[in-house]
Amino acid sequence: MSVPTESTALQVAGLVKRFGSKIAVDGIDLEVPQGSFFGLVGPNGAGKTTTLSMATGLLRPDAGTAYVHGVDVWADPVAAKRMIGNLADGVRLFDRLTGEQLLTYTAMMFGLPRPEIAARVQDLLDLMDLREAAGTIVADYSAGMTKKVALACALVHAPRLLVLDEPFESVDPVSAANIEDVLRSYTGSGGTVIVSSHSMDLVQRMCDHVAVIAAGRVLAAGTVDEVRGEQTLQDRFVALVGGRHTSEGPQWLRQS
Repeated sequence: MSVPTESTALQVAGLVKRFGSKIAVDGIDLEVPQGSFFGLVGPNGAGKTTTLSMATGLLRPDAGTAYVHGVDVWADPVAAKRMIGNLADGVRLFDRLTGEQLLTYTAMMFGLPRPEIAARVQDLLDLMDLREAAGTIVADYSAGMTKKVALACALVHAPRLLVLDEPFESVDPVSAANIEDVLRSYTGSGGTVIVSSHSMDLVQRMCDHVAVIAAGRVLAAGTVDEVRGEQTLQDRFVALVGGRHTSEGPQWLRQS
């Protein structure tokens, strides 16, 4: 791996994480260029969420390093986290607050100047189509609304690196299209997005770089065209990770 630099949005080297006797992440190396839309794909249990959690300061690795724009995530976590917007899988929100209160509180935690907070919160409520639910406590939100307000919290401080774990899960198609437009504009202005997703269509449509991981290891990484070659990304993914069943299924399941 090259020396970490400010112009590389995220660089991880030798990340390892064990849970008991299970090795969840087994020496992962990745470099994410600034301004890229980077897809991280893999089967269930591949280590995607664990890798992103270690790379963003949510889970301490057993070994390895992570740098965000040249800042060591674990040596200087406060400086690193100021640059990260994180939509992590399974992280609890302060769901007894209303949507507007949650966004305001998040902005305050990131130290935004008070005169700027109200305008940013209103912009994000409009962006996520949450204006009518602004005064409703988050505990009463649907799954899709909860995902959208969590994404708004990740965006409120205008981070340099946005890390999204299944960002469009449960989100309606209209909201998803609006969010995609915002993310394209964000990367176009120099921001960097890392998205973990099971949707190959999403990754192939939006990402310019991709890494395929399985069993806690990187199987392929590079531009989308480099990784997929002459195949679709879906077919290349299946060829790399294996496990496809060619059987027609049991006799009793067939209708004739």
